[in-house]
Amino acid sequence: MLHCPYCGSSIKSDEHYCITCGGKLPLDINERFITSKKFNKFWLLPLSVFFVILLFSGLLYLILENKTNEAQALYAEGEELVLKGDYAKANETFETVLEYKPHFTQAEISLSFLSKAIQAESSLEKAEKLLEEDKYQEALSLINDSESDLNTFNGPGINKLISDIGATRNNIKLEQIKNVLNKESNIDELKILLWDAEAIDSTEANTITTSIREQIVDYTYTKANEQLNSKQFNDAQIIVEDGLKYAPDSEKLRSLKTTIDKEQVAFETAQEQRIEQAMTTAEEERQLNETDAIELVEVDLSKDEQGKLVVQGEVKSVATIPVNSVLINYSLATKEGNEILTNEVFVFPDKLYPGETGKFEYTHFDIDEKGKDLNIEVQKITWYTD
Repeated sequence: MLHCPYCGSSIKSDEHYCITCGGKLPLDINERFITSKKFNKFWLLPLSVFFVILLFSGLLYLILENKTNEAQALYAEGEELVLKGDYAKANETFETVLEYKPHFTQAEISLSFLSKAIQAESSLEKAEKLLEEDKYQEALSLINDSESDLNTFNGPGINKLISDIGATRNNIKLEQIKNVLNKESNIDELKILLWDAEAIDSTEANTITTSIREQIVDYTYTKANEQLNSKQFNDAQIIVEDGLKYAPDSEKLRSLKTTIDKEQVAFETAQEQRIEQAMTTAEEERQLNETDAIELVEVDLSKDEQGKLVVQGEVKSVATIPVNSVLINYSLATKEGNEILTNEVFVFPDKLYPGETGKFEYTHFDIDEKGKDLNIEVQKITWYTD
């Protein structure tokens, strides 16, 4: 198709002038074919604007990219400060991060955490002051509230703070337990304190736990022996079983439990066989008196950690057959010979084989005299044979 070389309109081969622009058409037909168009100058302005916008966008991108990199670097620095526990400086760093990059989600979350963390640190300091004033419950309440505020957060940054809160709580509870122990505590208070002490994970708490458990065992053993000596077997068994709840591994209480069972069976059997035994009692008593099956090795008086008078001793079986339920009957008297009381206590373990030794122990909770001002005398030792 032929075109005007000036305006580009379609023309015919036999036309000499363009009917659109009026220009004289070249005589050479080949020159009427359009090979290229001239550049339209009207495109210069839009193109210029486009390139300016493109340049501006590039510069803006570089600036924002630089700020983002700065924000990320500062965020990493803030994280390190959090891990070190420097919450105040970390808070300043994360605020700077948001200046470089607003709406930085991680930084906003970190600032929210730091607000709670700084409050928690302040609460820890207040709790320490309350502890100095023996206001244990107020201090614990403050600690628990701080920990509750941090429950919505997680990650390594919070672990140190949670650990500090836990350590402070344990210290407050430990001091509270020690404060109660310094007073005259009854058995029910000791049982509660035992659970509290066991819940604390520290060397000092373990030592206190052991001491409390020993006190419970001594009290249980003494009270159960009193019931056993009165032939109140069921009451004695209940007391021992309750004590074993707090000291399940106590050989002393387990042995006493076995002794109570055997004593009860022996007592009930004795009632059933009273008539039959009456006929042979004289001979049995003679043979028993003639047989020296148990030898007293030692007996001593001392004071425990609570200042209670403790009777301790050891016996040895010189019999040729096993003996069990060895019962020690002793008396306490002043240096002047005035008898204060007599008492009975069973040896543990319950059964002694030939050549074996057994021990006995009894804590007197109601005697004020010092051990060195008293004498102890074992008056009688009895036992059973299989």
